[in-house]
Amino acid sequence: MSTRLPRIDRRTAVAAIAGTAVFGPAAFAQAAKYGPGASATEIKLGQTMPYSGPASAYGTIGRLHSAYFKMINDNGGVNGRKINLISLDDGYSPPKAVEQVRRLIEQDEVLALFQTLGTPSNSAIQKYVNAKKVPHLLLATGATKWGDPKNYPWTMGFNLSYQSEGVIYAKWLLKNKPAAKVAILYQNDDYGKDLLKGVKDGFGAAAAKMIVKEASYEVTDPTVDSQIISLQSSGADTFINITTPKFSAQAIRKAWDSGWKPLHIVNNVGASVGSVLVPAGLDKAVGLMTLQYYKDPNDPQWKDDPAMLEWRGFMGRYYRDGDPKDASNLYGYLTAQTMVQILKQCGNDLTRENVMKQAANLKSFKLPLLLPGMAIDTSPTDFYPIEQGQLARFTGQLWQGFGEVIATDAR
Repeated sequence: MSTRLPRIDRRTAVAAIAGTAVFGPAAFAQAAKYGPGASATEIKLGQTMPYSGPASAYGTIGRLHSAYFKMINDNGGVNGRKINLISLDDGYSPPKAVEQVRRLIEQDEVLALFQTLGTPSNSAIQKYVNAKKVPHLLLATGATKWGDPKNYPWTMGFNLSYQSEGVIYAKWLLKNKPAAKVAILYQNDDYGKDLLKGVKDGFGAAAAKMIVKEASYEVTDPTVDSQIISLQSSGADTFINITTPKFSAQAIRKAWDSGWKPLHIVNNVGASVGSVLVPAGLDKAVGLMTLQYYKDPNDPQWKDDPAMLEWRGFMGRYYRDGDPKDASNLYGYLTAQTMVQILKQCGNDLTRENVMKQAANLKSFKLPLLLPGMAIDTSPTDFYPIEQGQLARFTGQLWQGFGEVIATDAR
């Protein structure tokens, strides 16, 4: 996939890549080692994204990655090498993802896979990728199983795990609304079931009493209207909405239009202002709760934040077609910065083994667009880069964080 993007001036680029500095080959004295997809001039990465299909709202993440790596390349690359990202459409279809990933590994011979999106698609390719010993890095999904270095040593996620997120919601409810009658809508796949498990684990023995109704949907369903009507009829006063953007917007709108006004908790991946709340209707989203771990581009408290200004400068010069209100674009920027840091740490050893070693050796790596006090840490036994978050409420214009940044170990 290729995207025509405007150039950025060098001073802005240098600022924008703070924390992911690029170095020339002279910075590393050791003899170069290269695996598939790497050379003295190029680092080839591959990914699949849902540029079409029911999760196409996430396609902007892949477009942003292409834009970010173009900026890196325009400023000398990483350790003197240009990043070549091959980004293919999988339509959010696991069989298509398998087909595209086989092409990336066997024909394109990429050094590593980066930010392949979706729990169903990544579940379909995980065994194959690990058998091929290809780094499968910073997956765009929070499934808990991406942090299993013993059984899948080549796979590492990025997002706060879905189970951790679910536990946080449940524990907050136990403390602040212990008599809640909870209805839950979830996507009928590993993603939805993973977050649902976290909610139930967080409730513990109270789950049987507090959860009064569950409903699932398939990604091929046209709407979730019937599920919302069913959940509303349960008499629930609390609604946990475990959905991807298209269905999240539908659920928010339908709940409001039907006169159901529960305490509405929407999971992080379905909480973007630009791709979810605007289509749903901002007035219908007032009072929603979610969990955040990076700064909201719509929150005025970050208006003059240096990192946010750098990101907006990047968007204006390299990704003008992208929506600055869509938090997915800020998320994509964070993941691209993290991938560049991994490659930077590789020095002149661009083998698949060393890429994986460096991915599992991120130490207190601070990205200014994460919430204050947060850092990324990984180790050979800890494949969860993000392990903190903060609850937030929607005011009608923005997500407003409240309470402390919560560290979680709910796996």
